[in-house]
Amino acid sequence: MTASNSLASFLNDRVHVSIGDITAQSVDAIVNAANGTLLGGGGVDGAIHRGGGPRILEECRKLRASVFPRGLPTGEAVITTAGDLRAKHVIHTVGPICRGDSEPDARLLAACYRNSLVLAAERRLRTVAFPAISTGAYGYPREQAAPVVSAAIEAFFAEPSSITGVFLVFFDSSDARVFLQNQSFSSKPQAG
Repeated sequence: MTASNSLASFLNDRVHVSIGDITAQSVDAIVNAANGTLLGGGGVDGAIHRGGGPRILEECRKLRASVFPRGLPTGEAVITTAGDLRAKHVIHTVGPICRGDSEPDARLLAACYRNSLVLAAERRLRTVAFPAISTGAYGYPREQAAPVVSAAIEAFFAEPSSITGVFLVFFDSSDARVFLQNQSFSSKPQAG
C-alpha cells in the first residue's frame, strides 16, 4: 500500500485507517464510491475515472450495455480494470443517498462494503482500499456511518477469505477522526 498518513489499525492489523488519496493506493483493488450510471461523476468517482483513463469508462459502458442497463443498484458492486491507476482493479459500488428528512440506510451502506469485499475475495484479491462511501455529497452522517462500516468489515472477516488487508483511506483528517471516534470494531486500535 502507498505510504499514507496511517493513524490506526484494527483486527490484528487486517484493517488500517489512514489519510491519503484513494487513487494513489498500491493495492489489488480500490473501491469507487460510484453513482448508479457507472459513467463517472464528481468526487471520488470523478477522480478515479480521471486517474484511471478511458479503459475504466469503456468497461463501465460495457457493463451498462449488458448487465446493468438501468444502472448499478445501490449496495451492489462490480469490478473493472484500474486502467492507469496503481491498483490492479476498481470495484464500483453505489452508496445510499441520505438528504433532507430521509433516514440513513445502514443496511445498504453495509451492503456496499460487504459486496465489495465478497467480490474481491471471489477474485482471490488480497488488499482492498475504500474511500468513505456516501458520507460526502450523498449526505450520510459520518458519525452514523462509522459503526456500520466497521461492523460490516468485521463481520466479513469472521469467515476465512483471501483478503489480508482492508485500507480505509480518508481524504480529510477530520473524516478520519470522526471515523475513529465512532467505529465499533471489537478490538482496540493499534497505533498506525
